[in-house]
Amino acid sequence: MARTVAIGIQSFDKVIVNNYFYIDKTSFIKEWWESGDDVTLITRPRRFGKTLNMSMLEQFFSVDYAGRGDLFEGLDIWKDAGYRELQGTYPVISLSFARVKEMNYADTRERICQIIRNLYIKYSFLKESGVLGEADKAYFDRILAEKISNPDLTASLYQISEYLCRYYGKKVIILLDEYDTPMQEAYVDGYWNELVGLTRSMFNSAFKTNPWLERAVMTGITRVSKESIFSDLNNLEVVTTTSDKYATAFGFTEEEVFTALEECGYPEEKEKVKSWYDGFIFGTHKDIYNPWSILNFLDKGKYGTYWANTSSNSLVGKLLREGDRRIKEKFETLLRGESIQSMIDEQIVYNQLDGNERAVWSLLLASGYLKVLSYESYLDIPEGTQPKYELALTNLEVRMMFQNMIRDWFTEVEADYNDFITALLQGDKKAMNAYMNRVALNTFSYFDTGKKSSGEEPERFYHGFVLGLIVDLQPRYVITSNRESGFGRYDVMLEPKDPGKDDAIILEFKVHDPDDEETLKDTVQDALEQIERKQYAAQLIARGIPKEHIRSYGFAFQGKKVLIG
Repeated sequence: MARTVAIGIQSFDKVIVNNYFYIDKTSFIKEWWESGDDVTLITRPRRFGKTLNMSMLEQFFSVDYAGRGDLFEGLDIWKDAGYRELQGTYPVISLSFARVKEMNYADTRERICQIIRNLYIKYSFLKESGVLGEADKAYFDRILAEKISNPDLTASLYQISEYLCRYYGKKVIILLDEYDTPMQEAYVDGYWNELVGLTRSMFNSAFKTNPWLERAVMTGITRVSKESIFSDLNNLEVVTTTSDKYATAFGFTEEEVFTALEECGYPEEKEKVKSWYDGFIFGTHKDIYNPWSILNFLDKGKYGTYWANTSSNSLVGKLLREGDRRIKEKFETLLRGESIQSMIDEQIVYNQLDGNERAVWSLLLASGYLKVLSYESYLDIPEGTQPKYELALTNLEVRMMFQNMIRDWFTEVEADYNDFITALLQGDKKAMNAYMNRVALNTFSYFDTGKKSSGEEPERFYHGFVLGLIVDLQPRYVITSNRESGFGRYDVMLEPKDPGKDDAIILEFKVHDPDDEETLKDTVQDALEQIERKQYAAQLIARGIPKEHIRSYGFAFQGKKVLIG
């Protein structure tokens, strides 16, 4: 009989006690413990079982769960007698920053203070235990007070480690889940620099200069750059999505997924499940599936963008929407199901994301939206250079998520945008002009970075608009772009998949240059002449499309004003 598939449970004991569906990942306990690493940072995309595995570590090692070997009976870790003796023998400090998602530094700091207060409330029995001196009790009271000073806050994990070590006579294990959630929020909402100083000091005292620390694990989505918050942690073992270490401890392997489909009565869905949800690659381990989507499919028996819709994707949306020409051009390639080449830096530097293409692709890779198809070896490239990675969208679910995100860019002008698409397909130039001007007027600034006034970088809008065309017209057209002339020119070709039903369409975007063109009509004419001069229609004719079924349009832009001819 199939076990109940329970969604969203992140407490290990609740899963085990209720015999809910669970894929045994307890071998991670042994692999981590035997690594001997002081402080381990593990980065994985969201909803990949990080929190459940941290709960598993806590309940295996913590003295709070002494005598709870029943939670692990029948699981892989319990086969080893030495580990059965280890269960429930360490003081464990467990905390999570997953809910620290405030819009300003003051509220973020207060939320972290609340987390620390709750930790001290849990261990308030220490005040009456006889192991604390008067100064220690005074510190304890300051942490529980309404306001906590920065020195007290940054030393809080260090101090509670010392107190627990005194009480239990044993060094502590610290587990910090979703350490980077506040970092992402700080970047998006503009208080990054303030948060970095606080976090760096707290992590240094907890993980670097802490003589009462036995081991520590941190999890997150990204590896924030060492220079930002880990500058003093030379004892940090970093395990990213390109590492082989713990590769199968987070996420489901294909064998595990196919076995689960058999158990739950969906053996015939294996190939379709693979096309939707396979594609994650950790180190050299391929065919890793995100657990959230698999569990939801097993529970509901329906396909959907489960993993992709579990967050607002606000940071990813911001980076792509406001990205420059090169970022949007490469993203067109990804949307068409092709791959791109880029160097990768796994140490995310958030304050470089605005202008660093490599940082953007690195973040998308760490977040699970991209996968590595291949990469250059250091042995095969010139000394002093960085290897390039071949990247692609992870799977069908991710592609659909991005398509929905791009459609959302035009939500405020959805009616006009849809009417423009209809007018384009029908060849109604007058309607195209009316609708396109309304779309540009209301969305142009949405594609700006906020650093320049609207209109200074119009190509951000053009490229976002082309991404919208690719998303909405891909079922009927093969959409390509030359973009060979750089700023101000952006040729788009729409080749019909059914030439008997649809015309081919060529679009040429051009920014009005007052030095060369008196009016927007002149700009339109220049765009049309370029289509003819470079014979863009020739390749369509060579593919058997009659010249009379090829339509060309010149788009002239002047600020938010558009003229189509």
